[in-house]
Amino acid sequence: MREPILVTGAAGFIGFHLARRLLADGWTVHGVDNLNDYYDPRLKQARLGELSTSANFRFEKCDLAHRAAVAALFAKQRFPYVAHLAAQAGVAHSAVDPAAYVDANLVGFANILEGCRHGECRHLLYASSSSVYGANQRMPLRVSDRVDEPLSLYGATKRANELMAYSYAHLFGLPATGLRFFTVYGPWGRPDMAVWLFTQAILEGRPVRLYNHGHMRRDFTYVDDVIEAVVRLIEAPPAATAAEALTQPPHRLYNVGNEQPIEVTALLDTLEKIIGKPARRELMPMRAIDVLETFADSSELRRATGFAPRTQIENGLRAFVTWYRGYRGNT
Repeated sequence: MREPILVTGAAGFIGFHLARRLLADGWTVHGVDNLNDYYDPRLKQARLGELSTSANFRFEKCDLAHRAAVAALFAKQRFPYVAHLAAQAGVAHSAVDPAAYVDANLVGFANILEGCRHGECRHLLYASSSSVYGANQRMPLRVSDRVDEPLSLYGATKRANELMAYSYAHLFGLPATGLRFFTVYGPWGRPDMAVWLFTQAILEGRPVRLYNHGHMRRDFTYVDDVIEAVVRLIEAPPAATAAEALTQPPHRLYNVGNEQPIEVTALLDTLEKIIGKPARRELMPMRAIDVLETFADSSELRRATGFAPRTQIENGLRAFVTWYRGYRGNT
């Protein structure tokens, strides 16, 4: 049996997939989640139901914004590895309920950093986002690019996480790796994201809203590819030599993207083909929170792990639609 690992946001989309893969690989997984109602909690419970079939999965409901609760969590169990995937997600919603993002993404992350620091965690991996690139228009987006013009509070909180982790790596030697995920999709996905929304609208005969008339490009990244990247990094914490300690503490950032951006209208065309039904298209203006394009340069991830996302969009969408039809048929 391998050492225990803490997965925060275990009932969420990426957290669920990571926990399931780790269990399959022989890890003992301790999952936490606050099970909030940002989207239907029944989906989160269904994910937990899948994970709970393993005897090596432990779950605790916990709000990471509560300092005492997080301290108690780390006091009960030493976690050599922590995969922090819990967050208040959603770019658009951050303009509606900013307090939720401050609590979950800033206060919650600070509490995780403290738990890792005092628990002598050997490696903290945490979810960042392509949203940190904000108004940056030089493509492809590189980890070395400027990230000081976020277009959403969500993006700003994710950049703040990177800075917070860097400071803990510098001050306390906490090895930490930030992962800038690019538009992750796949089975068990989130109902607020385009792939789910478009699929649901087509099947139900409702209009599909296309912001900026659909003329935006996204680097859609299949969830299994994301998980493969995370798994390869868990036991490879960044290290700093004595000579580098002041200029390069044990903190690294990686883009995790498919390196193949497609226009949103092309995504919808492909879903129509897979589902076998045309979409009703509602053309909408551009929103202030949206960016025109995301396009990852994942070369640093490839150099570090020998792997970068590679699933073709049609294959990934077909897997999602198959899962979605089965899930909806069972709910």
